[in-house]
Amino acid sequence: MSTLQDLQADFQSFLLHRREDIRAQVIGTDKVSAEQRLAIYYDAYRLRLLEALDSNYPVLHGWIGDDKFEELGLAYLTAHPSTHFSIRYFGHELARFLAADKTYCDRLFLSEMAQFEWAMTEAFDAPDSTLVRLEDVAAMAPEAWPGLRFQMQDSVRRLNLEWNMPVVWKAIDAEQVPEEPQRNEYPKSWLLWRQDLKTYFRSLSVDEAWALDAARVGSTFAMICEGLCEWTDAQYVAGHAAGLLKQWISDGLIQSIEVTENG
Repeated sequence: MSTLQDLQADFQSFLLHRREDIRAQVIGTDKVSAEQRLAIYYDAYRLRLLEALDSNYPVLHGWIGDDKFEELGLAYLTAHPSTHFSIRYFGHELARFLAADKTYCDRLFLSEMAQFEWAMTEAFDAPDSTLVRLEDVAAMAPEAWPGLRFQMQDSVRRLNLEWNMPVVWKAIDAEQVPEEPQRNEYPKSWLLWRQDLKTYFRSLSVDEAWALDAARVGSTFAMICEGLCEWTDAQYVAGHAAGLLKQWISDGLIQSIEVTENG
């Protein structure tokens, strides 16, 4: 006699891989055969995962249409069965799948759209943070500035994209006809974050992208100033770095500032 654990394992194997070990343990009736009963669960499981994928990638879905999105979802499910206890995380490998699968790899803009949408979802779902205010920084002693280190809030995401996917995303989200996919001459840097209950994104200049990345890995204000000298004259670099810091605080990106002894 099978134990409950064996029964559960066989049923899971059927749902994930359509293995027939469970078949002998399912009883049919005159109205509904065992095969029909199993098919109901098999199809319902996939439909639920497709709904989850749509929840995480609504713009990608709208862009390619219902039929193609269902085809994509089922192909993804075959390659990447759900392994997390929460359905919220189903689809986290979709961008990599689109970039590698032979059906989609010649349209890399689809992978970047998935990458962009997943980052938007992560930003929205990130925990709330207490944010630094401009007056908090203004109150700091001038001699402390070289050693300041910045902790970004949890929703901050950074992407470097080769295609105009944020522009396409914005048009589709507004129910407008999007531009055709266009590849940039060089990858463009993007910042995504949540402020209050709204998710934002904007493009970054090369120097701001570098400075933000440096701040995120623990560089001090002095280190950031030194690095920005590649784009800004040394006599103006402190003011430029302070301007970037003001923008980050206004955008609600920074949750804490640590004052260290050495810059």
